[in-house]
Amino acid sequence: MMDFLNYAFMQRALLAAVLVGITAPAIGIYLVQRRQALMGDGIGHVAMTGVGLGFLLSTSPVWMATAVSVLGALLMELIRWYGKTRGDIALAMLFYGGMAGGVMFINMAPTGSNANLTTYLFGSLSTVSPSDVNAICLLAAFVVLVTLGLRRQLFAVSQDEEFARVTGLPVRALNLLTAVTAAVTVTVAMRVVGLLLVSALMVVPVAAAQQLTRSFAMTFAIAVALGITVTVSGTIASFYQDVPPGATIVLLTIAAFVVLTALAAPLARRRARAATAAGPGGDPAECLIPAARGTGEEINA
Repeated sequence: MMDFLNYAFMQRALLAAVLVGITAPAIGIYLVQRRQALMGDGIGHVAMTGVGLGFLLSTSPVWMATAVSVLGALLMELIRWYGKTRGDIALAMLFYGGMAGGVMFINMAPTGSNANLTTYLFGSLSTVSPSDVNAICLLAAFVVLVTLGLRRQLFAVSQDEEFARVTGLPVRALNLLTAVTAAVTVTVAMRVVGLLLVSALMVVPVAAAQQLTRSFAMTFAIAVALGITVTVSGTIASFYQDVPPGATIVLLTIAAFVVLTALAAPLARRRARAATAAGPGGDPAECLIPAARGTGEEINA
């Protein structure tokens, strides 16, 4: 039953899958609260240029994709701040230019081909090298340190930028850090899930967890647990069934969302009955009141 562990490439793929399962929902919870659920998708398009440059310059595609996607994420934040009227057009050009650049550079590379690009677009188990694992471990450590160490500040900014600014938080710096962390997460996930599908792993586990709880800590924990479960399960399933790992993981994630949504309906009804019983007559004093913004203890479902 555990014969897949006899293969070195599967050991590397499973380690990468666990790290992806942790990091993608960890940053995704802030993107969902900021209503930037598709940010990971945009960064994935830009990262394609980095992959192509990596092959063209004979350097590590992971590290080159990290550098380019971080630059792209910073540009996205600057466009969000200053591009009030034409921001959507600028972002579209950035995304499509990233895709076109990736295809062009990888075809110009002497050792590159569209087959190489496909492994980064949709994920591949057999191509996760030891150097990729080392890079993924370092990048994942950065993501975990940021998302856990600054969780209160990042949550406050994600909920209400104006309130966070009034309380003295460096809103712009935290926004830039969120964008950079999302970019790093994309490069962590691209070897397993693929650049075109990574955004789903950032968003769907968080949305699924929100069906069950309103607590930030519980939402974070459930989303990460779900992320690890689907990435590991999808990786193992792709080994035995010879199917693309990225597509398998995303489909499992969506299936989990559907199941948790179905389970959440009776849970919501029980909560409503309990709230009614605790506060007869609809006394406003008995209503649940979220914690103050920026405490990081509550999250809207």
